[in-house]
Order: sequence, then C-alpha cells, then structure tokens
Amino acid sequence: MSHSTKETNQKNRSLDATIPVAPSADRGPLEPYDAHNQRLEAQVHPREWINPKPAGRYNLVVIGAGTAGLVTAAGAAGLGAKVALIERHLMGGDCLNVGCVPSKGVISSARMARAARQAGDFGIEIEGPIQSDFACVMERVRQLRAEISPNDSAERFRNLGVDVYLGEARFTGSNTVRVGHQTLSFRKAVITTGARAAAPPIPGLDQVPYLTNETLFSLTELPRRFGVIGAGPIGCEMAQAFASLGSEVFLVESAESILPMEEPEASAIVAKSLERDGVQLLCCGRQLHLQRVDDKIKLSVDSHGVHYDVTVDQLLVSVGRAPNVHGLGLEEIGVEYDARTGVRVDDRLRTTNPNIYAAGDVCSRYKFTHSADFMARIVIQNALFKGRAKASALTIPWCTYTSPEVAHVGLYEKDATAQGIEIDTYVQHFADVDRAILAGETEGYVKVHTRKGTDNILGATIVAPHAGDLISEITLAMTHKLGLSKIGSTIHPYPTQAEAIRKLGDQYSRTRLTPFIKSLFKKWLAWTR
Repeated sequence: MSHSTKETNQKNRSLDATIPVAPSADRGPLEPYDAHNQRLEAQVHPREWINPKPAGRYNLVVIGAGTAGLVTAAGAAGLGAKVALIERHLMGGDCLNVGCVPSKGVISSARMARAARQAGDFGIEIEGPIQSDFACVMERVRQLRAEISPNDSAERFRNLGVDVYLGEARFTGSNTVRVGHQTLSFRKAVITTGARAAAPPIPGLDQVPYLTNETLFSLTELPRRFGVIGAGPIGCEMAQAFASLGSEVFLVESAESILPMEEPEASAIVAKSLERDGVQLLCCGRQLHLQRVDDKIKLSVDSHGVHYDVTVDQLLVSVGRAPNVHGLGLEEIGVEYDARTGVRVDDRLRTTNPNIYAAGDVCSRYKFTHSADFMARIVIQNALFKGRAKASALTIPWCTYTSPEVAHVGLYEKDATAQGIEIDTYVQHFADVDRAILAGETEGYVKVHTRKGTDNILGATIVAPHAGDLISEITLAMTHKLGLSKIGSTIHPYPTQAEAIRKLGDQYSRTRLTPFIKSLFKKWLAWTR
C-alpha cells in the first residue's frame, strides 16, 4: 500500500470520530422477540448455522448481505462462479430488517387510517372516531417481514450454490479475507457492507434516548407525543405515518422547508398534506437543544423567529448515514475510503485496489435498494468478465412515500441551469385529469424537462398518491431513448392517472404545430374542400 493511501485512510479514521454513530438501544431489529421475529432470525441469521469449510479459491467473495451483496452473490453463482457471501448480522440488510419493508408496512396501516377518516367525503359513513391499535399495526409489520424473509435467507442462498458465512470479515491481503478462524482466498472481492444511522452534532443528543430507523420498528406502544429530527424522506414518511396513527408529531428541520432536495413546489404540496394530518412543522429550526426530563425528552428550538419548548415521549433522529467501512482491514490492502462518503470507487465500481470492488450504500450517493441492485449487476459484469459497464450510465429514479408521494428521475431544473443545459418544461396538473378528479386526488402534477427544441427527456418529477409507480414509464423512456412524443402516441387506458404523462406528450406535439405549418394545413384543407 502506498504511503499516500495510508495517510488518506488514517485521516479518514480521524474524521470518522466526528460522525457519532447512533448508540445501540435495548430494542433492536429482533425485539420484541416474539414468534414473528424468531421466524425472521431463523431465516436471516439462524443460530444453528455452521459455516462451510473453504475449499480452493473463490471467484468472488462478497462482504455484506444487503441488497447489493445478495444480488451480486446470487447473480454470480447463477453464472457458474464459486461465490462466498459473508454477513455479520442479519441477511437482507437494512431494506428487509429496518428500512423499506417495515417502513412501508407502517405506512400502509397509516394510509388505511387516513382513508377511513376521509370516507365521509365519498359518501361513506363510519360511526365513531377512527382509532389505531398500534400494537397490532407493529405485529402486522413483523409478521409480513418474516413472510418476506425467506427470499433473503441463508438457506436459500446456500441452495443457490453460495457458500454463506455468518461472522465478521476482515481482509488479510489483496486476495484473502478472514472470517472467524477461517481464511478465504479469492480472485475478486466486493464490499457491500452498506451504511448505518449516524447522529448529527445536536447539543444534548448524547444525553437522551432516541430512535433511528434501526430501532424505530421495535416499538410496540404508540408515542402520545413524537418528535422527529430531519425532514428528509425517512423523517417525512414516519412523521406523517405516526400522525395518521394518532401521535402528536413535531417535525424539526434546519432547512427552510421539508424535503429540501426536491423542487419547492413538490415540497410545498407535501408540507400542506403533513400539516393536514396533524404534523407540526418546525422548519428553519435553529438553536436546537435536547434535554432529558424524567422519562421524556425536551426539544428546545427556534423556528421562524418563534421559540418552542416541546416535550415528547419518543424521538426519532433521521439525519445522515455513515458508511460501514471500519473493521474490514481496508487500510492494509490499499482501499481508500472517506468516513462520510464511503469507499472510493471509479465509474466501473473498482476500488483503489484492482482486486476489490464495491456496490450499494457503502460507496454510492444513491442510497436506494434499487440502485444497489443495479450496481451489483455492474460488479458482476466487470469483476468476473472484464466488462466495462459504468455506474454513470444508470438512470436511477427514486420516491418518497408520503401522501402524496414524490418521485423523481434525471435532472431537476436547477441541475440543468448549473450545467448550462437549455430545457423546455411541460407540466400536467392532476386537477385536470379525470381519474384523479374522480378519486379525489387532484393535488400534485407531472413535470417533464426536455432538451430545448426536442422531445429528449432529461428529467421528471411526479407528485401523486402513486407517483412511485408512475415514474417508471418515464424512467423506461429515458433509459431507452424514447422521446416524449413516443409517450404521447402510446394509447393509455381511460380513465387512469397515467394519462397525465400521455397528456405531456400531447403538449409537446402541439409545439410542433408552428404558425407556418398551421397556415400550410389551412391552405391544403381549403383547397381539398
């Protein structure tokens, strides 16, 4: 390893000390340890598991069994490679255990409660107040998570031909890694260790108990008053969900608005929806300080010039992620990393050690399950078959699952401006889409940016109840270079909300009818009467 690499990683280790990781709480992913979580454990980290004995060199050793690791291991084994997969905790990673799966389970229950409260608007009378049984909501989440878990199980991957090792992994050389008392030899290795919740430097945070996404879904009692710090996707989703389930929710954000990375119009629509559901927004939060008061937590914060002292029963911190890079021995094998952004990779996902690749949250700014999936596919091509696939070629959409949802793909207008790209923008509001009107879902819009003077789609934002489903049509068009006019000429069923996207194609087509062309048509039609 070069002297510069050692200095870089030593510097990063010092930097990492400034990013405190959320402390382990009594409640982990397997708490409460009921029948559902016991079933989960039996699938993704069985207690009786016996690691195989390595025999010969592996084509690929994968460290971390989250989405990126699972896809890499299964794909490589399916192509005939000899593969080892190492996981220190629960297979399935954040997505299955403490991320996408449990959060969307909670959101589904919250949406049902929300719909019941709105039933009167549709002529449906429900007697009495709508109340949630939070213990049942969370048991349902645990049950469904356990039902999904066989897809990510140790047994399934062993049956796929993967050697599954449960334990801590540490590189001992550029072609060897140690697990427990065993050393595995490999041709190539992939780091897919993901990321963990990190804590921002808030005064008093180290003195109070708090939740992160890693402990939130072990709750069994609904907090009467619930504080959320951070109004990014996780913070907004959980603030709205808990408010819909009956909590009094206070959402603190240091930026001027919620979802600060999204375009202001989208953020404003979601903010109004959160407030209607009972979430109190404390944006532009300044001078935030936390204090433990008996068994509760007091938040002191200034928001828009007003000082608030709020006492809550539970506090969720949803600000920041820290890559899981330590304890792997990366310093000894010349793999450079940054304590904030993770393992350094090139466009082909190679690290600074040519034998080692990385994929997923440990190295990517796109911390989504679906991006980890497709990064893994790039690793398989490049590591095993000397491919030249590039991560920059991926068209990656994303979605925040509030009500309404916000989905995006490609460039924002601000990105185009920063890059000096001239664009045309087409907008279709759902207030003018028949199906949305009939469903009472008129808030929101579809916005598409094209390269100026063409129908070449550069980016899109959708705000709608099912925006995450709708965005895929635009992502498909962008991936395969289908212009907006192609969408406009595609028949969509009526009435559907996807018609909003087709209407944008019609908007583009109307721009082709210039005054000159229209005058020619008029003359032709007059002549042929």
